[in-house]
Amino acid sequence: MKIRALSIKQPWATMIAIGRKTIETRTWQTSYRGPVLIVSSKLPDFDHPLLPTSSALAIAELSDIWPMLPADELAACCSWHHSLFSWELQEIRLIREPFFVRGQRGLYEVEITDNIECAL
Repeated sequence: MKIRALSIKQPWATMIAIGRKTIETRTWQTSYRGPVLIVSSKLPDFDHPLLPTSSALAIAELSDIWPMLPADELAACCSWHHSLFSWELQEIRLIREPFFVRGQRGLYEVEITDNIECAL
C-alpha cells in the first residue's frame, strides 16, 4: 500500500512521533488531507546519536492547514513567523520498529506493508 510521507529533521520528527509536537510548520501548503508517514531526515539539525535518521517513525493524520498563528507556537515547538503554515497532525501513532525510508522534499509516496505495528 502507498502512503504519503513527510521528511522532518531531528529532533522534531521524534517529538511528533511521541506526541509532543502536534503542529508541523512549512512555508507551503497542500490540499492533501489524510494519513502521513513521519520520516526522520538523513541529516538532523544537530548531531544526536540516539535519534534515528532516515527512518519512518510514526503515522499521523494531516487534518488541517492554516497560516501560522502566535497561538500555535507551543504545539509547533517553534516561534511564530508570518510566512509559515501550521500543519495540524492528529491521531499520531508511533511505529514500534522504525524502518529505513529515503527522504525527499515535499510530500512524497512511500510503499509500505499493511502490517506496520504501531504503539497504542
